[in-house]
Amino acid sequence: MTRADAALAGPGASAGDDQAGTSTRDRILDVAMDLFTDQGFDGTSMREIAERLHISKAAIYYHFASKEEILMALHMRLHDVGKAALARLAGQTVTLQAWGSLLNELLDQMVAQRKILLMHERNQAALEKLHRTDHDDDHGDIQQRFRQALANPSLSLRDRVRMACSVGAVFGGLLLAGDAFDNVSSAELGSLIRDAVRDLVADSSAPDAG
Repeated sequence: MTRADAALAGPGASAGDDQAGTSTRDRILDVAMDLFTDQGFDGTSMREIAERLHISKAAIYYHFASKEEILMALHMRLHDVGKAALARLAGQTVTLQAWGSLLNELLDQMVAQRKILLMHERNQAALEKLHRTDHDDDHGDIQQRFRQALANPSLSLRDRVRMACSVGAVFGGLLLAGDAFDNVSSAELGSLIRDAVRDLVADSSAPDAG
């Protein structure tokens, strides 16, 4: 913990935060994520976040100007998922095998961030109200990378459609249907989605029907 963190956080904060690899800022985000998920963004106050952390509201405002800024920071964590894999994909020939490897890596990261996905799903209305230029730029960059891969003329239309559907399997299984599978462990759900992706990007050398 920095001196500024310690001074603002007060006696309830632990000096071992940084030793455990968790900064005050990250602790705020983690607690806010739990509260936003359990009782919603609108139903959570900055005071509740501070009380859960045993720190002062001043310590929170040192890191975040508003509750909306906390929500945006949590949302931006999703933007980091898959960025490295997408960057690598841009430098190689796109094949079904390469696409399958990309989605496996993406799935592993998204399963690890399942809490954020659930929070995201339960706070869609609040998230839609937020707007920030760098957030929109990130969205555009990610979407553009996917479009470029799916528009690759060296791949058959059949393969590109399978690739597009496999992306839907990952995001649908984890993001769109998070509550529907809330009682399923992350390990089991990840394994089942991986099976679905494998089916979609399996070798499709057989001729198109009809």
